[in-house]
Formats: sequence, structure tokens, C-alpha cells
Amino acid sequence: MQLEVIGSSPAWPNPGGACSGYLVDRRLLLDCGPGVLSKLREREPWPSVEAIAITHLHLDHWGDVIPWVWASLFGPGRGSRPELWLPPGSLAELRPILARLGNEDMLERAFDVAEYQPAAAFVAAGLEVTALPVVHYDIDAYGFRVVGERTLGYSGDSGPCGALEELAGDADLFLCEATLARGDLEGPLRGHLDPSEAVAAAAGAKRLVLTHRPQELDRPEGELAHDGLALEL
Repeated sequence: MQLEVIGSSPAWPNPGGACSGYLVDRRLLLDCGPGVLSKLREREPWPSVEAIAITHLHLDHWGDVIPWVWASLFGPGRGSRPELWLPPGSLAELRPILARLGNEDMLERAFDVAEYQPAAAFVAAGLEVTALPVVHYDIDAYGFRVVGERTLGYSGDSGPCGALEELAGDADLFLCEATLARGDLEGPLRGHLDPSEAVAAAAGAKRLVLTHRPQELDRPEGELAHDGLALEL
């Protein structure tokens, strides 16, 4: 299994960077934040991605789905129709927003859209994916466990919670967010981790790579994702 980091920035882009986007075996894209589509197009005229799976509806994790729609309908993406896997209830939640951006069924016009269910495995681009609910402020958010020839765990955005250990357990690689400064615990409503919390959550994984980290903060010990990083599991 191959993991390519397309975008690793937090909610704001690091200089020259893209927000969340991680390509598995060149066919499954985990999240599609602002800047991800542009970086994918640097590699080939139009992405040959078979499926996109979105962890939650904060814009830094799905914002480039919108320009992907326009290119699919009117530009170089015409003729392609990847799967788009969304958290449960997303279509109903997004329709009023999409109606203002274009039309409320614009996602269905460009993608084969489906909503995954918590803790129920689904197949995306030939890989088995299980979405587990994680703690991210007051919105529904999920981490992914992707199984092919190897196993990849991905935290999405999450504060401390038991699901992280389940995502990481015995994974060949756990890709985990580490957005916060050490000891900056945000307050009672958690949505992110500091590096020490990410390390603790990844105890059961064979390898940990930290991501979603602002450039302004110190570089944590261990492996840190950057745009363009390619890893073999």
C-alpha cells in the first residue's frame, strides 16, 4: 500500500501548501481540502482518482470538491465520475449551501455519491474502509481505517477519544493530526490533539506520521507529513 500526502496543512494553508488530502494507492483520496486539486493536477492533466472519502464537513477537508464539480461538468474532468463518500446526513445538510453555490444536486451531477455509516465497512476504489466517529468540537466527524494489502489508520480531525486507539490498533501506519502546541488543550470542547496526545493514541500502531500541523508551531519529534511525501506501508 502506498500513501501520498497531497496536502497536510491545518485549517489555514502552510506557505505553498494545501489543506487535507491523502492519496492511497493512487486511487482513493482521503479528504479533499483547498489546494488539493491543484496539486493533483501538477501530477497529471486530470486526477485519475477512483474515489474520494470525506471525514467531516469543515471546509479544509472538502472545499476542493466544489471546483472538482465544475471541471467535471464543464472542464477537463468531463467523462470522469469518481465515487464520493460522505458522512451520514451530509447531503441534506449541504443542499442549502450547494443551492447558493450552483444547484443543490451539483454533487450528484459530478460524482457517484454515497453516505457511509458509522462502524460499517464500505468499499471505495477496491479498498475496505471503516469510518469511526471521533470527537471534533460539536460536529459529526470520523476517522478512517483503510484495509488493502496493508492497514492504514487516519484520524481525520479529532480530540482525544477511544476511537483513535481503535483506528491505530495494529495498523501498519497511523496518520494522525497534531494541530496544537504542546499543552494547548483548547478548553472543554476539544477538536484537536497535541503531539504527545497523538503519540499516546498511536501506541498500537506500527508507525506514526503526524499531520495537520501549523508551520508556526515547533516541529515535533518523529515523522511529520509534508506535501509531496510518499510512503510505502
